[in-house]
Formats: sequence, structure tokens, C-alpha cells
Amino acid sequence: MFEERVDAPADGSVDIWASATTQAPPRRIALIGNFLPRLCGLATFTTHVHGALAASRPAPHIDVYAMVDPGRQYDFPPAVTMAVDQEEREAYRVAARRIHASAADLVWVQHEYGIYGGPAGAYLLDLLDAVAAPLVVTLHTVLETPDPDQRRVLERLASRASLLVVMADHARSLLDRVYGVPADRVAVIEHGVPNREFVMPFVARRRLGIPDRKTIMTFGLLSPGKGIEAMIQAMPAILARSPETVYRVIGATHPHLVAHEGERYRDMLKSMARELEVDRNVLWEECFLDEADLLDRLATADVYVTPYRNVQQITSGTLSYASALGKPIVSTPYIHATELLADGRGVLVGFDEVEQMADAVGTLLADDDLRARMAARAYAHGRALTWNRMVQRTLARVDGPTAIPAAAMAKREAELVTG
Repeated sequence: MFEERVDAPADGSVDIWASATTQAPPRRIALIGNFLPRLCGLATFTTHVHGALAASRPAPHIDVYAMVDPGRQYDFPPAVTMAVDQEEREAYRVAARRIHASAADLVWVQHEYGIYGGPAGAYLLDLLDAVAAPLVVTLHTVLETPDPDQRRVLERLASRASLLVVMADHARSLLDRVYGVPADRVAVIEHGVPNREFVMPFVARRRLGIPDRKTIMTFGLLSPGKGIEAMIQAMPAILARSPETVYRVIGATHPHLVAHEGERYRDMLKSMARELEVDRNVLWEECFLDEADLLDRLATADVYVTPYRNVQQITSGTLSYASALGKPIVSTPYIHATELLADGRGVLVGFDEVEQMADAVGTLLADDDLRARMAARAYAHGRALTWNRMVQRTLARVDGPTAIPAAAMAKREAELVTG
């Protein structure tokens, strides 16, 4: 069993270049993607990458180019050099000129379909074709059956990039099999996580002043693909074994879903809970919490659940966070879960398999020793995945032999100067 508290190793300011090659590290990095306070997982990811870079020594200068979705404005922090209207093609060209003028010697793109403008995000290519620096692209999605536009964009990114980063072995195999990208140009580096102490759930509940009841939890932006229906339908069987249990669903409804239909989906879930007479045991926190508050809530969970429905989901920041905090996890077998929960770090159940979900969650809640063993494996694995370590591993690969040769860079710069 765990003690009440296990201190995490210090992982603040680190020598991020310690394992790099003898080449000089980049002095200025252009970081492109979503950024907080835009509310999405990719914005959180990019913001953490920035934080890890800024905490490194020696710290490079970091210019953030933050994408803005149509009709929205954000109060970005000073770290954001330029807000880029994702549907305004000229904005990408302006950003490219600013990156070139800044003399950035590395461009790092966080790529996801739907956050860049043009067919399958093709406007991003205008920007990347107009800058000379080596390029790293972190691919948050790799599609097995892309449409023609999606294939074209990813193949162009692959041909331009010095390094592609994915977060699962399956994604690397897809890049090889579907897109013809050689494995030696791809790095598998798992999703970054916060470096937090392990706290027993009952201690975390006491700290927050909430009732000490066995707790199941799911967090993240709410949308139909999250499969919350299956967990609510599993609650009657779970409560038959552990009547005091609560299921906490934490997170706002996805902004795009709210824009199209308001809170209809959440209202349907609440109605389902009432019909099954489990509404007193299904608790909702309908807000977007800052990370410190979110992690405090997550620490209160005895079992974390991701009942997601998309088998091809390659990354889930919420899953990574829960595992890194030492949460026993029950999940459907989407790609990220299958890889992250190997070696006894979690339990997989079938998609929409309510009885399997109820049995797996109920068994964990009833067996303190089983939960403790699973938590220990998950927490130990997470120590290698902290944000600083993730960034360190990425940039160590970039400074290696995959960087653009000096002659090629000089040629690209000459093309920029001449027109």
C-alpha cells in the first residue's frame, strides 16, 4: 500500500540539452498551435511545452503563434507573439514573415485537424513553406483512412519536417504503412504530464472538504464521443456492490457543441441518470477548471474511467494525467489506452459494453490491494513522462542527424530573400 504521500522527484529547471548532440541548441523557437486561455486539450499541451522550454537552462527565446477560431478573441498572455486567425490565409503569410525576421532557428508545430484553415488545414503549409528553420511537427492525430486533402497535408508536413513526433507506437506504424514515412524520421514520445506528488484519495477528499465516499471520475470537455452514457448505465450494478459510490463528471461541454446545440447532450445524460435512479450518485462540475484545481479534483478519484468511443484515438491528455497521478483506470480499448495501460496499469473493456464496465469498476472499488498495485505501476510510469522530460526528449532528437543540413537551409534563406 502507498503511504499517505509520496513526494515526486524534483523536475523544475532542468538542463534540457543534456542528452542532445554537440550541435548548438536553438536560441529562438517559434511555437505554433492553440494556447490557453483557448479551451481545448491542444491549447493546454502547447502551453505546457512553452512552460517546459522557459524553465530549461539555457532557456531559448520562445515566440508563440496562437491560432484563433472564427468569431473568437482571447486574452492571451505576453508569451503570445501573434494571434493568427485560423481562417484568414494572409495571417499565415504575416506569421511566416515575422518568424523569418525573428531569426528563429527552430519551428515547432502542434498539429491537429480542425485548428488550421483551408482544406484539412492546408493554410499552415503556406506558413511553413515560407520559413527556413528546421521544423518539428507533433502529430496529435494520425488518420488510418485520410481523405485526399488530409493525406496531402500530412504528406507535405512529413516532407518538410526534420522530425515528426507521435505519442503512440501505433501512430508510427501508420505513418510508415499509410503515408510512407520512414521510422527513423519519427520519434514516439508519450504525452507530457504534470509532476505531482501521489496522494491517497481519502486524503485528497479531506483536503478539499468533500465527503469521503468511493469516487469514480471522468474529466474533460463533454461531447458524445466520450461515451459517458455507458458509465451512467453501469452505475446501478456498481451501486449494488458499493452503494456509497459517486461518479463525478468534471468539465464544461465542448464549446463547439454548445454553439450548435447548447446543453442538449448534457441534459440528455442527466435525464438518463434520473430514469435509472442514480442521479444522486452522478455529480456534475460543469466548468473548465484551471490545472491546479483540476489535479486536486483528480486526486480524489479511487477509479478513473475513459469510456471513449473512438477506437482510433491516439492521444488523450486526460488519460495521461490520470495515470501519472496514480489512478487505477478502466477504459475502452482506443489506441492510446491500449498502449498506456499495458503491464497492469489499467483495465480495458469493450466499447459500449456496460456490463464489462460495471464489473471492472466494481471489482476495483471492492479490492483495495488491487487498486494500490495498479496505482503504484501507473504513478511510477508517469515519472518518466513529465513535461520537462517530454520536451527534453523531443529536442534531443531534433538536434541530431534529422536537422536540415546547413546547405539546404542556406538555399531556403536565399529563396526567401530573392522572392
